[in-house]
Amino acid sequence: MNTIRFNEQYPDITVSDQYYERALAVQKPITQTLAKGPGQFIKGVAPKYLDRGKGAHVWDVDGNEYLDFNAAIGPISLGYCYPAVDEAIRKQLEKGITFSLMSPLEVELSELIQEVIPNAEAVKISKTGADVCSAAIRVARAFTGRDKVFCCGYHGWHDWYIAVTSRNAGIPDAIQDMTYTFEYNDIDSIKAALDDTVAALILEPFIFEAPKPGFLEELADVCRQNGTLLIFDEMWTGFRIALGGAQEYFNVKPDLAVYSKACANGMPIALLTGRADVMELFNSEVFSYTTFGGEALSLAACIATIHELRKQNVPAYLNEKGGLLKDGYNQLATELGMSHLTKCIGYNCRSMVTFSPEAGNGLELKTLMQQEMIKRGVLWAGFHNMCFSHSDDDIAYALSAYRDVLPIIKEAIESGDVKSYLHGDVLEAVFRKTSNYNIKPKATV
Repeated sequence: MNTIRFNEQYPDITVSDQYYERALAVQKPITQTLAKGPGQFIKGVAPKYLDRGKGAHVWDVDGNEYLDFNAAIGPISLGYCYPAVDEAIRKQLEKGITFSLMSPLEVELSELIQEVIPNAEAVKISKTGADVCSAAIRVARAFTGRDKVFCCGYHGWHDWYIAVTSRNAGIPDAIQDMTYTFEYNDIDSIKAALDDTVAALILEPFIFEAPKPGFLEELADVCRQNGTLLIFDEMWTGFRIALGGAQEYFNVKPDLAVYSKACANGMPIALLTGRADVMELFNSEVFSYTTFGGEALSLAACIATIHELRKQNVPAYLNEKGGLLKDGYNQLATELGMSHLTKCIGYNCRSMVTFSPEAGNGLELKTLMQQEMIKRGVLWAGFHNMCFSHSDDDIAYALSAYRDVLPIIKEAIESGDVKSYLHGDVLEAVFRKTSNYNIKPKATV
């Protein structure tokens, strides 16, 4: 059985595989989130199903323990089974979950959000990130009277966005023709393309690459001059880079912003914040409602999480501990003569291990790294999504695992046959952008 230690054998995943075979008979698809699915973890080595978590550790259905840097693909900002949040959920559970009228927690949470998020003149509550992204696009179109959207980053599964990816089957051509992508940090291409048909420009304020000096500020300015609403998708940046998100960190206030993931430590909730005059349209002209928007367990969890994030100054903690991990990885790569082959990039609160083209096939190398990190008790998917429960011991352990695994990676690269080191299938790419969606409205009118 695996524990948090270096192991001679890969973990026994018999029970995981049994669940997987059962799933194949009844589910299409078998995962509710691609990032958690078997295509993103090496088959034959990685577990497929987790049973429980505590702090920054998780246990799979076979009882194997792992140090987790995935944070449930983002929502775990404090840690699994974090006492203050779990207690808030238990207290609310005794009162009820969902009611026939509104919950006062909706008011309390919205007031709290207004305190911490700079652009929150008004707040809308929903359940998922895709929900609030689509609500933001719809209200922007209604407010501006325009149809076109420019986007950068990932914004959920709804038609207006997923049309620009290779997984756009089932979406009418008319919808595909209204959304365009742009390259991050390329302000000149945006200036050349913006026209009076563009309702909104939505982007993740950063993913791993930092904004060039003045990029976000200039972006806000050109959108304002063009009458286009600027939307920050803060699913990953919100409550991690700063309590008020990237808009606080960079001091750039968008017209609208959307949040989910980190704000409720795992409970399902999403937030749309923004200008009062834009948000006013939800009262009459724009329809965006859901039965579970006022579900009280998530509201209680969100309030408790934000109070804890603020009280413990969690963004500063994530920056400090994440920096130790990111810088430690890069130091190891340098010591091993591999700095030209691999690097850890991004902001400290969320960093990513990358491989250079010189190193070879990135997916093969990521698969090998994952295989060997899992053997050493680290549930690894390429990212360091930091949470408040990641301790100094956790970081030291992860770095010791990297010190053990990186020479294997180097050997595999030098052999010219990384695949021969794998005990399972190469990881799958989720989807790709299609190149014919470069921003071009000015050229099409």
